[in-house]
Amino acid sequence: MKVHELRPPAGSTRPRRRVGRGIGGKGGKTAGRGTKGQGARGTIPMGFEGGQLPLMQRIPKLRGFKNPFRIDYTPVNVGALEVIEGDTVDLAALIAGGLVRKGALVKILGGGELNRALRVEAHAFSKTAEAAITASGGSITVIPLPFGHGRPPAQGNALMNR
Repeated sequence: MKVHELRPPAGSTRPRRRVGRGIGGKGGKTAGRGTKGQGARGTIPMGFEGGQLPLMQRIPKLRGFKNPFRIDYTPVNVGALEVIEGDTVDLAALIAGGLVRKGALVKILGGGELNRALRVEAHAFSKTAEAAITASGGSITVIPLPFGHGRPPAQGNALMNR
């Protein structure tokens, strides 16, 4: 016996009952829906909760979550540090070079190439940036974040409602 030869035993499966096809036989007239009422009609919309405000109307429109404790860094690639003159790259040099704005937290990323030894100061470094700077003979210095070692102060509209 093969898979395509398998059949259910005789009499075990029956055709689906077609209701509402005239008064002859079962399922005529009201077709098993009873007499009148909401269940007898095909008018209940999907998601209807019996007059209660439906779930899709109760939940807020804007989905998602905005983390109020997120730290926003201004990214600067290693290749962009070639523009800055001198062997020390600190926040003042980055601001003077037009790479970052005043008061920004800076993260150095590993994009591009560095052909000279630099002493770089920033708030954060990617692993590839750290490897590129040390491979070129330079050194890195991590500047402590202005809000300490914990999480940053919360921001956003959630604080305005208190």
